[in-house]
Formats: sequence, C-alpha cells, structure tokens
Amino acid sequence: MLILLTFSQDRLELFTSWDVDTVLKKIDRSDNIWLRCVRFRDRTGTAKIIQHFGLNPSRVDMIFNHSPLGIDEDIEDCLFDSYEILTHQIKNREFEVARGSIVVGTNFIITFEITEVKIFNILTNNLQKRTIDIPKWGIDYLLYLIFKEILNNYYTVFDYISRQLDDLEDEVLEKSGDESTYKKIATMRQSTRSGRRNFQSIKSLLAMMDYEDFQWITQPVKVLFKQELVHHIDNLWQEYQALRAWMSELMEIQRDNIASKTSERINRLTILSTTFLPITFITGFYGMNFKYMPELEQPWAYPTIISIIALIVIGSIVYAKQQRWL
Repeated sequence: MLILLTFSQDRLELFTSWDVDTVLKKIDRSDNIWLRCVRFRDRTGTAKIIQHFGLNPSRVDMIFNHSPLGIDEDIEDCLFDSYEILTHQIKNREFEVARGSIVVGTNFIITFEITEVKIFNILTNNLQKRTIDIPKWGIDYLLYLIFKEILNNYYTVFDYISRQLDDLEDEVLEKSGDESTYKKIATMRQSTRSGRRNFQSIKSLLAMMDYEDFQWITQPVKVLFKQELVHHIDNLWQEYQALRAWMSELMEIQRDNIASKTSERINRLTILSTTFLPITFITGFYGMNFKYMPELEQPWAYPTIISIIALIVIGSIVYAKQQRWL
C-alpha cells in the first residue's frame, strides 16, 4: 500500500493507493511530502519512485537486498537509513522486528516498510489531526519525530522485557524452569540487539550532522536532535546494558540448573547400575553349568538367594539415601 501525505502552509492531504503511477501524479514537488510504502515489494514500482525523486538507481538494490543496517554515509543524493526496529507488537509471545528503509531528501521522506510499523501509523494519525506543525518546521522535523518515536518505543519494549524477566527469574531461582526457559531468555537477548543497532544508527546521524556538507537537516532541527535525542539514547543505552547483563546472569544460572539436573540424573543411573552390579554377579555365578553345585539340591537355596538379592537392593537404596545421593 502507498500512503501519500502532502503538507503545505494551508492544507494537509492524505491519499492511499496501490498504483504507483496514480500516486506519483498526485505529488507536487513544491510541497513537503511523506510517502509510506507499506508492504510494497514491487521492484519496478519502487524503481519508478526512486527515479521520480531523482535518486540514484542503486537505492533500489539497497532497499530490496537489505543493505547493512544504519545510516549510509555516502549521502550524495539523499540521507538513507536501513532500519530494524524491535517493537512492542508481541507476536506468538515473541517480539516483532519491523524492517525497512528511510529515504530523506530536501522536502520529502519516503519510508519503505517491509513490516508495517505501528509508530508510523500513530504519527500519520497525529498529522491528520494537525497536532504536528510540519509546514512550520519542514520535513526534517518529521524525521526527528520518527526517530523520537522509535526511541520512545524502546521504553515500552524494555519495560515489557523487565516484566518478562521478573517471571523468568522466579522460574530460574526456584529451579522450576527447563531448557525452554533458557531458550526464552536467549531469544529475548538476541532480539534486543536490534535496539543497539538503532541507538548506534542515531548516534551516527548525530555525528554526521557536524559535517560541513551535511544538508539534509536544518539547524533548528539539529538543535532538537542534540538536545532531546542524545538524552534519550544515553538513558536507553544504560537500560539496554542493564537488561543484557540481567539476561546473561539468568542464562548462566539456568545453564547451571540444567547441568545440575543432568548431573542428578547421571547420579541416579550410576546408583542404579551399582545396585544391580552384585545382583548381576550372583545371577551370573549361578547361571554357570557346573555339575557339582550343592545349593542346587537344597530346597532353601532359591529363596535364600532371592532374599540376599533383595537385601542388597534395599541396603544400597538405604545407604544412597543416607549419603543424600537420592
């Protein structure tokens, strides 16, 4: 789906269509534009969009071939960011990672959203309600709001992770968890890496703003980036590090719990083997085909041997319990 938002001093228009040509005809390059390409995987249509905005054709390959995450420092034609956002849209008890690309020009932003991003929908609704004054600030202010919402999203994500870890910590410390508990923590820890990439991407953008030839963000918006987002990134980075350390600690404890349970099973098998070893010896001894075995002629021989075997089993179990092996 293509969602076109056009901003001017006196109007805001929203147009939605699946047809690229129809959307491109609606674009007035003198206005501020946000074009959202949501789950739009038409390579030919994407090439038309890239060409219409005068961008390098290689951007099509970067969009479809999942270029390395983060800001592209080769910013000749636009500011290009390939993102991977860990969102709080929980799917099958796992976090959903939204992937896509953001292209920023002099008066336009194009977002290619492989997965529909909820925070972009919220921004779109706020723009329709005119709670955001884009004409006053310019399109780069919208980029600031996008990154700000991405960071705010991580406060919700990290809060959810903390609550999940509280429950998993109880399982780990009570030793009631199993290998699935370990996998949950490991999967959660792996998912948070996209947060680190987002923070590093925004840090890279902040560093690039000091370049003399950087033209994609105006000075007033640069001030907002450095006053607001730096503080958010520092707080989120500390929380990220704390969560990673917490998850590493729980994984280590759970790994020890699993090893301990495995050791207990091995001990029980060892005790079981030790118990049956003398029994095997006795039964093997009397299984030999010797002619002169006096016990074979005695009526009390069979119950005696059975009693001895039973005493060995009972004695081994009692001894193992006294030593707390069982």
